Amino acid sequence: MVILGAGESGTGAAILAKKKGFDAFVSDAGAIPAKYKEKLNEYAIGFEENMHTPELILNADEVIKSPGIPETASMVKQIRNKNIRIISEIEFAGRYTNAFKVCITGSNGKTTTTSLIHHMLQKAGLNAGLAGNIGKSFAWQVAEENYDFYVLELSSFQLDGMYDFKADIAILLNITPDHLDRYDYNLQNYVDSKFRITRNLSEDEYFIFCSDDEITIRELERIVLKTKQLSFSFRNERRTGAYVNENQMHINFEDVDFSMTLNDLSLKGKHNLYNSMAAGIAGNVLKIRKDIIRKSLSDFQGVEHRLEKVLSVHGIKFINDSKATNINSTWYALESMGNDVIWIAGGIDKGNDYSTLYHLTDNKVKALICLGKDNTKLLNAFEGRIKTIVETTSMQEAVRSAYYLGKDGDEVLLSPACASFDLFDNYEDRGKQFKMAVRDL
Repeated sequence: MVILGAGESGTGAAILAKKKGFDAFVSDAGAIPAKYKEKLNEYAIGFEENMHTPELILNADEVIKSPGIPETASMVKQIRNKNIRIISEIEFAGRYTNAFKVCITGSNGKTTTTSLIHHMLQKAGLNAGLAGNIGKSFAWQVAEENYDFYVLELSSFQLDGMYDFKADIAILLNITPDHLDRYDYNLQNYVDSKFRITRNLSEDEYFIFCSDDEITIRELERIVLKTKQLSFSFRNERRTGAYVNENQMHINFEDVDFSMTLNDLSLKGKHNLYNSMAAGIAGNVLKIRKDIIRKSLSDFQGVEHRLEKVLSVHGIKFINDSKATNINSTWYALESMGNDVIWIAGGIDKGNDYSTLYHLTDNKVKALICLGKDNTKLLNAFEGRIKTIVETTSMQEAVRSAYYLGKDGDEVLLSPACASFDLFDNYEDRGKQFKMAVRDL
């Protein structure tokens, strides 16, 4: 068994493979972080770093590929040419657990909804793990823990390598253009990837989706699903699922009749209402007591790097939304802001169409701080639309520029709409550097 990539996902897969009696070997084209190297040595798992040796990889029966490695990578192409099956860590781990799996995907809101559902299960006293695109890898937990439930955040890259894996509750929050650089700039390829979360669902499982999302509904009309379908909507009353009416969130299906006021929800904003509805449906499907569902939806504290209030410095509020790596996430962030926003954006563009933000930036953004190695596309999109635009190449420089441009009552929003890998390790590193730079003001 060969594992490509030795990060959280790859190391977890290697540990599980070793425990299940496979001759596991890990290969990483880059340097392996010390904490993962220690674990591989602890389990006596062979590995190589800063290279891929074809002779050690192309004799594998199956390859587990870490989600960050694209199909265009030379080693991946060689594996495909040899007709060796490539799977994801999620697919592999799913073979070795009988736990109940609540799986969440979508272009936006995955981490918040996943964390909220896990919070709900824990509050209900259920033995539940949190995994996938968040926290400790799924395979690692299957190898070392003994959970009865898993709440899994699944990215499109993880879904791409899934074939026999099956969710018990599958949740698709929304689909908006994202990661198109990994999908040949073809939206349908990305849509197909997201809908892999419905693979293998039978009439005994549940598919929860947003009926306000045009792409999701269009795709649903094209395919046939055997599973029980429950939708959530802000606009329409649903006979089965969740909807909003007169400041109340309602959930109705089978013998479930649940409601609570929107004011009692801890997460504010339209996008978070969708997340709360999806989580509320999942909680009711699991037959968690209504008082626990209400309590969970009212006391959940949100997730780091998602519209996270950091500090106010001389009346200027600093908000960390580093997890906004696409246009739609940034749209939601800007929509929730006031009218004097200093917006920090930029990074690795994934095929963004910034024109969808114009009606928000025209009315709300007083200054744009570009933070990236190449800001050409941002500059072309907003020159002449935003009065003040500043280019920066470090987080400290970006935060100081925003502070100097701000005044009492302004909001500084880090919501990059781009991936982070040009200047940062990942979006967490970007968010942490933002918070550190704010505290250093």
